[in-house]
Parts: sequence; structure tokens; C-alpha cells
Amino acid sequence: MMTLQDARNRFSAVVDAALAGRPQEVSRRGKPVVVVLSIEEYQWLVAAGRRPARRMKRVNASRLCRALEPFILSNVRLGAV
Repeated sequence: MMTLQDARNRFSAVVDAALAGRPQEVSRRGKPVVVVLSIEEYQWLVAAGRRPARRMKRVNASRLCRALEPFILSNVRLGAV
């Protein structure tokens, strides 16, 4: 598990690890708060009826997309998505 600050500083490595099949737990103030996982794993959870989105808070989608755009575009160019 890594702290939120570590995850921010190494976000690209966090995403790479999640894409390699190693979900990454992130903590805030010593408590686990989120997990970064690949879209394939997320879709499997949703399809299996284990939808974590039920408890997800509403987020500003455009802000989230802007934040993730460089990572999404790099994976699309590499054929990973």
C-alpha cells in the first residue's frame, strides 16, 4: 500500500502496475481509501455483480477526464486500450 502523496508522485508507475495485473492500494492518513485497477478487472467486477460503483461518490467527469487524458492517450497510441 502506498500513501496518496506517493501515488501522486508516481502516478504513471501506479497505472503501469495496475495494467500489469497488480491493483494498487492507496491510503490517506494511514487508512486504505482507493484501489487503482485495470479497466479489464473493473469490468470483470461489474459483470460479476460486484459493482464497486454503488458506493462511489459523484465526481466531476470532465475534471477526471482532463486529469487522466495523458495516460489514456498514451495507452491508446500504444494499443493498450
